[in-house]
Amino acid sequence: MTAATHSTLFPQVPDSADAVLEGLDPEQREVATALHGPVCVLAGAGTGKTRAITHRIAYGVRAGILHPTSVLAVTFTARAAGEMRGRLRQLGAAGVQARTFHSAALRQLQYFWPKAIGGSMPRLVDRKIQLVADAAAACRIRLDRGELRDVTAEIEWSKVTQTVPADYAPAAAKAGRESPRDPAEIAQLYAAYEDVKRERSVIDFEDVLLLTVAVLQDRHDIAEQIRAQYQHFVVDEYQDVSPLQQRLLELWLGERDSLCVVGDASQTIYSFTGATPDHLLDFRTRHPGATVVKLVRDYRSTPQVVHLANGLLAQARGRAADHRLELVSQRAAGPEPVYTEYTDEPAEAEGAARRIRELIDSGVPASEIAILFRTNAQSETYEQALADAAVPYQLRGAERFFDRPEVRKAGIALRGAARFGGNDALLDDVVDLPSQVRAVLSGEGWTPQPPAGSGAVRERWESLAALVNLAQDFAAAKPGATLADLVAELDERASAQHAPTVQGVTLASLHSAKGLEWDVVFLVGVAEGMMPITYAKTDEQIEEERRLLYVGVTRAREHLHVSWALSRSPGGRPNRRPSRFLDGLRPGSTATTGRAGSGGAGGIERGTSGTRDSAPRRTQRVPARCRVCGRTLTDPGEMKLMRCDDCPSDMNEGLYERLREWRADQARSSGQPAFCVFTDRTLMGIAESAPDDERELARIPGVGMRKLTRYGADVLAICAGQSGAESRDQD
Repeated sequence: MTAATHSTLFPQVPDSADAVLEGLDPEQREVATALHGPVCVLAGAGTGKTRAITHRIAYGVRAGILHPTSVLAVTFTARAAGEMRGRLRQLGAAGVQARTFHSAALRQLQYFWPKAIGGSMPRLVDRKIQLVADAAAACRIRLDRGELRDVTAEIEWSKVTQTVPADYAPAAAKAGRESPRDPAEIAQLYAAYEDVKRERSVIDFEDVLLLTVAVLQDRHDIAEQIRAQYQHFVVDEYQDVSPLQQRLLELWLGERDSLCVVGDASQTIYSFTGATPDHLLDFRTRHPGATVVKLVRDYRSTPQVVHLANGLLAQARGRAADHRLELVSQRAAGPEPVYTEYTDEPAEAEGAARRIRELIDSGVPASEIAILFRTNAQSETYEQALADAAVPYQLRGAERFFDRPEVRKAGIALRGAARFGGNDALLDDVVDLPSQVRAVLSGEGWTPQPPAGSGAVRERWESLAALVNLAQDFAAAKPGATLADLVAELDERASAQHAPTVQGVTLASLHSAKGLEWDVVFLVGVAEGMMPITYAKTDEQIEEERRLLYVGVTRAREHLHVSWALSRSPGGRPNRRPSRFLDGLRPGSTATTGRAGSGGAGGIERGTSGTRDSAPRRTQRVPARCRVCGRTLTDPGEMKLMRCDDCPSDMNEGLYERLREWRADQARSSGQPAFCVFTDRTLMGIAESAPDDERELARIPGVGMRKLTRYGADVLAICAGQSGAESRDQD
């Protein structure tokens, strides 16, 4: 633990205002003594931002410049607010209000409700899922549990962005949101949800902010009363402020400028909830006379970890990247980050568990070790690997895999099928175990292709897909295994994972790891398709994925392990590659995007799956870019066209039609579907590029060596204005 990030090094209350400033570095001292006018603190990861702002408040109080009851410090979690209050007490500044936005607004709303509205304030509901379900029933729209969560998230986003039901569809389209259902349906459900709340005289957490804003806008006397009490404001994690929270802050302030905000645009990872770094980045524009202090001395991580973190941001693009902070480690040198390539995901999990077992045996507390992954669905493999290695663990921000509702429900369905499958029509035409599992789970929501977008529906599908994959692996390992055997295996796995959760290794998603730190961090699954996640398609979404990895890297104090797997399961095709974010940073790779990073030196460990042979070498591929606008392409369909779907096409329509006719003839003669010859996308790519030779044709995604050999001459002849038959006649 370091002086910059942990207040436990100051058990004694400082005896004077000047003593409060002792131990601060020059930039932190600048923050602490800048008590007048607007102040913006740009604080990188591990630079002691909470230390700086709590010492600022304490110094102002101890020096008699700030009255403790006139200060309101707001942050985003109850845990962070509690930590801030604790530090202020240790610094002799008891009495300062440190709250979340919702807590501060609720307190004011409860106090002023009788005066502003009259009567009793409506009851505040803790969870809105049931209300959304009732609204859906009123609209005669069926929503499963995952869809309920996703619709609820859309309603929450609408409210924090101050979007009314009638404006949802255009607002969602403008924001680039992938609605879980038709936008018109979401708007209908949103309106019905508001009706249900009014009928039952209840409000939700977003209403607390909306109603407080409404009261302060309509009742100037109440607004002035609040402003008379709170004259100085401090906002932590300012990059996560939503438009609604920003509006509330402005009403609290009035015409004054006694405001200190703290944030880091490079740690903006919650834009899907309505958070935006624009308020932080525009602070100097809104307050031209603001004092801006940059904290870049990193007290958390070693120079080696910081070097990798800086390298990640050096390749970033966009507005947040333009305001990135170059961290400077203040710690002694430590070990280089370790990059490990595994043959498959189980080997990756076993490798991490094995290394963690060694660390614990060497004296590293389990509580100082974390495994961080992109999605909660990844946790099951690591839960099992840790259990097998007798390593205690605890899950943060996610339910244990076998405790998830969809997994428990799937287990019941599989158990029933194992007992009474002979009477189940779903199983009539399937014989092997994986097919039986797919048939049963199709009734629980599993589909061969994942649902579009992110959110609860996607997470639910990933949980069921994990069971399907497990069935495939189980059948491969035990030929002849029955559905009953698989159910017994699932029961054993669930039982084996009842390990103690106290003082265990932390398993967490990258989002839930924000604000935390450990001595040892394992970043797992850092491969294309997972980091960035498959459904991140726009440049903005890709850059948020990069920032998410940056947050993961900066959670490590000393030891950092980064790993990926070449295939999902043992014996699978090794068609994965490390995340593009590591290009130019891991040994043996070169930078391919953005501004060139300085590169991260470090050793590499090659993992195996029960063998000492090295994994197959991977060739580095240059990311596909749109030939029209230059944007990085991640969607397979767009990659085939080598352009974005919404960029103008220069396709030769006549050539495209001739190719389609030729493809139809080929399909008829071979007795196979047309798409097995070439997909529409591939034909469009050919028609747009009109290749002159085999080399140019081979560059088009979807034209592999086999198809080039079989169809290349025909396709090139058609592109040259001949027919495929003429080409064969000439041959």
